[in-house]
Amino acid sequence: MDPELATLLTELVEKVGLLRRDIQHRGDLEKYEARVARIDRKFSELAELISRSDPDLAKLLRTAWRLPARSLAFRNADHKKKI
Repeated sequence: MDPELATLLTELVEKVGLLRRDIQHRGDLEKYEARVARIDRKFSELAELISRSDPDLAKLLRTAWRLPARSLAFRNADHKKKI
């Protein structure tokens, strides 16, 4: 996959993951549970498809979804190394 596209996709997944986490921490997850479950299923399908051609990207995306703050921290650390 194009590196720029992979980066944008990872950032998008992180943002949605952070939103999911915020909803959960505020106690509103029950209200949006069905929607979050559908997003989770679609994301899992996407990650599975990507893993066939790029397992490393699929791993990054799964981390971005399940642990978005950790993913963001690692990306920030990598960015600082480049600078």
